Amino acid sequence: MKTYRIRKPKIVVIGGGTGLPVILKGLRNQSADITAIVTVADDGGSSGILRQSVNIAPPGDLRNVLVALSDMPKLYEDLFQYRFHESDDFLANHTIGNLIIAALSEMRDSTYEAIQLLSQIMHVDGHVYPASECSLTLHATYTDGTSVSGESHIAKNRKTIDRVHVTNTCDNQKPVPARKVITAIKNADMIVLGPGSLFTSILPNLMIQEIGEAVCQSEAEVVYICNIMTQKGETEHFSDAQHVKVLHKHLGQPFVDTVLVNTEPVPDGYMDPTIYDEYLVQVCHDFQGLRDEGCRVISADFLKLSNGGVFHDGEKVVDELFRLVFGTKY
Repeated sequence: MKTYRIRKPKIVVIGGGTGLPVILKGLRNQSADITAIVTVADDGGSSGILRQSVNIAPPGDLRNVLVALSDMPKLYEDLFQYRFHESDDFLANHTIGNLIIAALSEMRDSTYEAIQLLSQIMHVDGHVYPASECSLTLHATYTDGTSVSGESHIAKNRKTIDRVHVTNTCDNQKPVPARKVITAIKNADMIVLGPGSLFTSILPNLMIQEIGEAVCQSEAEVVYICNIMTQKGETEHFSDAQHVKVLHKHLGQPFVDTVLVNTEPVPDGYMDPTIYDEYLVQVCHDFQGLRDEGCRVISADFLKLSNGGVFHDGEKVVDELFRLVFGTKY
């Protein structure tokens, strides 16, 4: 049931992937003034094919965020999220929603405008902005000095990542933020990073220079929701403190105020490796390391087990976020 408040806290959530919608749904139910800033560096699957063939920003993460913040009937949601079977030749693996975003982007000559129009059509409660108005290419440099370009290629090498950066896909130039993104960050009461892949969902947004600078300069509480599991080719053997160290290293200064970490153990053998093959083991805890990074640590049971997968419990996380935002701003 939705909670209604006289004064809605302005919460900006930055990221991508499957973790972001879980938090957004919880925030929507708590009547937050939500802005989602979504990565546009995805170049795999349906999004990768469409961004090349139609020359648009990748629609997949934007699609999932729109659905998370929409109050449209379940049947419409299921249709928007429907993915064609692999045997369907040309339409294989495309979702209806991705195709609709591609069509509107072409009609309006702008993915940004397409998302704003769909937000109205889908009765989205909040604001959804791509981090940049054109697709971005994510580049990674490994600790052995080698490098690779393309989000979908980075984890495949199973090397330790040193740094990532982004460029415009169309001209390889320095990217700029989409309209209203910086204003939303400046006006935020809280900025939430994640949950999501550290190098391929969160950092691509912060590596747009103006976005990273705005987050660092913000007076809002900056909260990092640490992943529950390590990820193959990205954060293998990482502790929660190492996640934060990577963020601080990339932006050149400490800026994360609070870290939410799950302390509930995942049952042995629970995860289905045929479905969730990129996740390895639980992230280990280094509470002293987090404090050394200048972070307040909130550790609790944020775990939700579902269909052989490990997820954050959106309601528990959002309850903690609201305790934080009302404790620091109200």
